[in-house]
Amino acid sequence: MNDQARPTLEARNLVKDFTLRSGLKTSKLHAVKDVSFTIEAGRTIALVGESGSGKSTIARMLMKLETPTSGQILLNGRSSGTSGREIARYRSDVQMVFQDPFASLNPYHSIAHHLERPLRIHHPELSGKQVRARALELLDRVRLSPADSFADRRPHELSGGQRQRVAIARALAPGARFIVADEPVSMLDVSIRLGVLNLLADLQREDDLGVLYITHDLATARHFSDEIMVLYRRRRRGARTGGHRHPRPAARLHQDPAERRTGSREPRQAARRGAPGAQRRLTLLPPHSPRPRTAP
Repeated sequence: MNDQARPTLEARNLVKDFTLRSGLKTSKLHAVKDVSFTIEAGRTIALVGESGSGKSTIARMLMKLETPTSGQILLNGRSSGTSGREIARYRSDVQMVFQDPFASLNPYHSIAHHLERPLRIHHPELSGKQVRARALELLDRVRLSPADSFADRRPHELSGGQRQRVAIARALAPGARFIVADEPVSMLDVSIRLGVLNLLADLQREDDLGVLYITHDLATARHFSDEIMVLYRRRRRGARTGGHRHPRPAARLHQDPAERRTGSREPRQAARRGAPGAQRRLTLLPPHSPRPRTAP
């Protein structure tokens, strides 16, 4: 597929103002000011910026949860539309993974329900058995196995990382080509974040997804994205095109800095050891805190 034929999601000159009322006075809050960018299938743009810079407002506009004050959102060069039918078609191609995995799933419904509902809405031609089979396949794809044991659980029976994997599966259910990931790992334990980022990288490579990755974490933005776009005071202030993106970016974050530069752990380890072939020894503290005089 040549570059001209690749699916694209474009934000063109987006502006969003909110009206604030205090008694008889009204004022305007300028949340987003003239922001433009294009996401191509198979590429990731990281959107970084301080709190209040407009990142989540841009995500909500891309998902048609907020209406831009001015500007356009184009899918494959065409307007995304405003009617209910046009928005439904648009959302079959563009889906979102929300920041909070605890609030984004309905606690009253099973995991299977969360996956089967978008399948029924966007693929009405599927039979009940086909919908169930697709839902189980999605659970397998996000590494929730055995799928049967997760399908009938409720969200409160899953950990935060498992819930976020369900949210990713739900985003894939309609057959989305673009994923808006609004700080998808910021509320997860550090030990879980790497697995979720690797999962997103694997799914992107398998399905040729375009991803808008919203984050405060410059380290993951650097290794997970092809381009970094910076928002400051609600405007786009700059962009940086990354070099070769690591196929499993979270694994690369575990590497020693010397290994990332040279591909070998030897230079840094030799500096720490002081002699070739010697092994570093770590002193383990006893189970209870020692007194200063008896510390190892």
